[in-house]
Order: sequence, then structure tokens, then C-alpha cells
Amino acid sequence: MRKDPGFAGGGGPPPAAGHRDTAAPDQATGEALRAIAEPRRRAILRLVAHGELSAGEIAAAFDVTRTAISQHLTVLKDAGLLAERRDGTRRLYRARPEGLDGLRQFLDDMWASSLDAARRLVEAERGISDDDKTARAG
Repeated sequence: MRKDPGFAGGGGPPPAAGHRDTAAPDQATGEALRAIAEPRRRAILRLVAHGELSAGEIAAAFDVTRTAISQHLTVLKDAGLLAERRDGTRRLYRARPEGLDGLRQFLDDMWASSLDAARRLVEAERGISDDDKTARAG
């Protein structure tokens, strides 16, 4: 894995012996999260969300060196969030929305779990049991 120039720590310490990381079992989702953690990368994705741009056009939109933009493009490409196409000597980049599918699924699952937990808390506060729900439904 390449060093990520915009994300300090590079993912944190390794899990303790015998501990399995269940929070992000999908490596692609973790890479996508790390890639979009940096604000400039999110801005690059917004720039190329609706069409291709050359590396030079992308770099012109930022007040940093072309080398820095090149590193950001590499991180986004390695995370599966950008597609690169060569046109002669130019490199053209476009967003790959499907690269966010794993992250989207992760967030959808988290949202559904959070809503379910909130429902259970409200029901517990109101003293509603599963038997009460079954009686009302029948």
C-alpha cells in the first residue's frame, strides 16, 4: 500500500493480538474512506464527477504543486475512485461512482442499524413490548 500524503497515521495501530477488526472488513471500503478523508481529494472527485479532466486542468483548480495533485490522483485511482485514460501525452481522469459502492453499503447498513436501535430505545421508554406489537398487528 502506498503512503497516503493527506492522511496522517495511515490507518492507525494494528489490532491487538486475537482481536479481529469487524468495523471495516472490506479493504476497498477502508481505502475509499482513507482516500476521501482528505478535503482536496473530495474536491477533485467533485471536479471530475460529470466529465473527464486532464491532470493539468485538475491541478489548475488548486493552489498546490502539480506533484501534490499527482499524488492525490494516485491515491484516488488506487482506491478505485478515479479512472484514468491516456489521450496521447495527456492523462484524463473521471470519477468512478461504483468505487463508492462498498462505502455506500457500509453507510446504509450503519443507518439501518442506528434507526433500529433508536426504535428499540423509544419502545423501551414507552414500555412497548414485542407482545404488544403482535397484539396490535393481529
